Amino acid sequence: MSQDPRNTEHDPRDESAESAPAEHERLPPAEEDLAAAFVRETEVIEESIEDGKKVRRRGIYLLPNLFTTSALFAGFFSVVAGINGDFTAAAVAIFIAMVLDGLDGRVARMTNTQSAFGAEYDSLSDMVSFGVAPALVAFTWILQDIGKTGWVVAFLYVACAALRLARFNVQVGSVDKKWFVGLPSPSAAAFVAASVWTFHSFDADAVGFKVLMLLVVAAAGVLMVSNIRYYSFKEIDLKGPVPFVVLLAIVLGFVVISVEPSVMLLLLFGAYVASGPTQAIMRKMKQPPATG
Repeated sequence: MSQDPRNTEHDPRDESAESAPAEHERLPPAEEDLAAAFVRETEVIEESIEDGKKVRRRGIYLLPNLFTTSALFAGFFSVVAGINGDFTAAAVAIFIAMVLDGLDGRVARMTNTQSAFGAEYDSLSDMVSFGVAPALVAFTWILQDIGKTGWVVAFLYVACAALRLARFNVQVGSVDKKWFVGLPSPSAAAFVAASVWTFHSFDADAVGFKVLMLLVVAAAGVLMVSNIRYYSFKEIDLKGPVPFVVLLAIVLGFVVISVEPSVMLLLLFGAYVASGPTQAIMRKMKQPPATG
């Protein structure tokens, strides 16, 4: 005779004993629990507006952030090389960081992987590669020989780079993309790095060169936070056809730079740094005089 389940008596202790192993089986091991908690607590969650709806996205895009990390590594390597007295390698590392910094944004736009995290990470990387690194390289090479004035000017450059990046971040989308307001930090860093590379190659350690480097670093810092406009080259269409002579000019440019890289890069970026004030003066001269 079979038993009716409704008449079966159960001991509450037996029920809890049976449920305890089942509950225990659902709990992961301690190691897995710690790993899951670490991933959960360190995960990046972004909120954005897409098609008028708020979207929450977990994680970060790998490809553009790899370029940003590479640029950050190059900037840090430049600092280490400068401390160790290898100023040529320090200057070259800044130029490598400049190239990588230009690639991460383009890769993000081409692959549609833009994110707020990537923008902030890129800005912090720029602060190291184009703010701290050039100032420390210039200081460890020659500005430290000037004493207090040397490190004050180096700090001025770092502070101006930070202010330039902060202003750029809050003005994105509200200024004409054809122009940069103030000297871009990568160009300022390239100008300082090319100066160190060139003058160090010629063993230029006279008092005149110390004063010249002081002026170069100070001018680059002040121009970054100025309101002088610099052409951004963002309107150049890289996908459209161009005349054959353009490609020929690019090839000749590489040949000329390869002859004496430090001098040619200094002339190139020196011309770009001077283009802003020159155009500002020309626009001022073209304005009609105010009538009283």
